[in-house]
Amino acid sequence: MKIIINKNRNIFLSVVFCTVLAPPAYAGNEIFLQCAQKYPGDDAARLKCYDQLPDPAALENAAPDDGTEAGATPATPAPTGSAERSYLTRVWNLDDLSNRDPSKLGRLQPYRQNYLLLKKTGRTNPQPSSPLIDHNVITPNDIDAAEIKFQLSVKADIGDQRNIDFLGIKTIRFWGAYTQLSNWQIFNNRNSSPFRETVYEPELIATLGTGYASGLKLINFGWSHQSNGRPLPESRGWNRLYLLGGWEWNDMTSIMVRAWQRIPESSSKDDNPDIIDYLGRGDIAIRWEPRDKSQSVAMLLRNNLSRTNNHGYAQIDWAAPVKFGSAARMHIQLSSGYGESLIDYNHRQNTFALGFSFREW
Repeated sequence: MKIIINKNRNIFLSVVFCTVLAPPAYAGNEIFLQCAQKYPGDDAARLKCYDQLPDPAALENAAPDDGTEAGATPATPAPTGSAERSYLTRVWNLDDLSNRDPSKLGRLQPYRQNYLLLKKTGRTNPQPSSPLIDHNVITPNDIDAAEIKFQLSVKADIGDQRNIDFLGIKTIRFWGAYTQLSNWQIFNNRNSSPFRETVYEPELIATLGTGYASGLKLINFGWSHQSNGRPLPESRGWNRLYLLGGWEWNDMTSIMVRAWQRIPESSSKDDNPDIIDYLGRGDIAIRWEPRDKSQSVAMLLRNNLSRTNNHGYAQIDWAAPVKFGSAARMHIQLSSGYGESLIDYNHRQNTFALGFSFREW
């Protein structure tokens, strides 16, 4: 009985010691009790347990994991479900959650679709033409209907202004973007598998965020230069300024409507003076993606809105649930109309493509 009394006394004294000396502000007092209860008859083990506990004062003053400074009041947790960022929010960083060190390459983010596709056209364009005489191919090119089409598109934020409240605008973010679209005649061994065309498009973009959870979420002002870098007679290119509005509903459906104005060029430098007649003055991009992000469907529509000489273009992209590792998904693309590529801006064709898309878009 004496031994039992001594053991119970040790447990009692340990509990009193922990309760009296532990700082009241430290919410982990129950941890001390656990040590006493876990080793009721082993003083050495119990003391070792105490030694391994963190310093309450250090925990009180330590910087929380959420990035706030030591001693500062932690941010209020986001409501349940708000951690799911919608497409427009994450692509244009409307909630300012993906800032990175500006000195690192890690600031690069996906912009447009990134894919690698095997494409086949129903009507090749062996003799690209333009209203200018010296921009017409005289001898037809020997090209295949099947080729590889791939696109690389990235952007990086280069500055921002937050906490704005002017005319419904809450934030402004500036981006530099680059898109490269290539058509590679990989099966054309008789001509050394040449690149039929590569289109280069750098952009500067200002994104104005409204702060709305749904409806109009952003307005973009942009400058775009698009060219294929080819010599005559296949040189094509133009510059434009555009205005884009982005709407989103239910965190699943988004619509981006863009209108542009071509920057005039002198007649001696204009490779394609009638490009507006075929590519129009704007486009609409509609996108749907379920909340589980298992797949996504996007549609691009473009039209010159002319009654007498109407030219348009439609493209549908489907990133299927079939995944290849953690970075790629099966991708299907259908297109019809004018302007599938810059050299084909005034050439009508239907295409089908199958391959992989990378990361989110």
